[in-house]
Amino acid sequence: MKRTTIILCALLLTAGAMAQENMGGFGVHVGFAAPTLYINSPTSKKIEANPMHGFKVGVSYDATVIKGFGTTLGLNYTFATHSSKWEAVSEMSTDQVSYRDTYQGLELFCDWQYKFEIAGNTYLMLYTGPTIQCHLALREQEYVRHAAGTTEQRTRYGYEYRDNESFQDYKRVNVTWGVGAGFQYKRYFLRGGYDFGLFNPFRYDTFKAMGVDSDYYTRGRFDQWQIKIGMYLWQN
Repeated sequence: MKRTTIILCALLLTAGAMAQENMGGFGVHVGFAAPTLYINSPTSKKIEANPMHGFKVGVSYDATVIKGFGTTLGLNYTFATHSSKWEAVSEMSTDQVSYRDTYQGLELFCDWQYKFEIAGNTYLMLYTGPTIQCHLALREQEYVRHAAGTTEQRTRYGYEYRDNESFQDYKRVNVTWGVGAGFQYKRYFLRGGYDFGLFNPFRYDTFKAMGVDSDYYTRGRFDQWQIKIGMYLWQN
């Protein structure tokens, strides 16, 4: 994991050096994000998902290496959340429980792209490339609503030790690989795609706590749908 991260950082720096020597533009963007944690366990034989929905904002530098082919370097901040419906704690209880997950993260990405000019100052683009994610915060809030009308709240933190928790749920750093397409008209652009998690973001103790078999075949993944709209503040 560390070796792969170092290699990807080197690729990002190389792409940055190439970008400085060629025409490009600096832009800002905002958009929709749907990060999802997946588990594929040998007991379930299927992928279980916990989807979150939110937004991302960021900056990017777009450079053309040769006609049509170029790179995009950038940094995103992502915020997403998910709330479950109220459900009975058990068949023998009148209490109800609901969960709310909240996620925050930073993403350093490098995309290799190709632009097709379809009209004057109008382009279609295809892109692919790695993203290094630094997960800032992930917490799960549990709400228990009693028949008497009172509500209790409990919070679990996924990336740090709090409230006497005995383990961290997830790893801080992850790497994904994204593919996507976009559209550009003059200084304005729209980009959308999917990032596939390359490494297991869960700590193995987390699988045990969730009641999932944590043998060699258990896998976790952190994927993300995203769509961004933005504009270049300046272009060379």
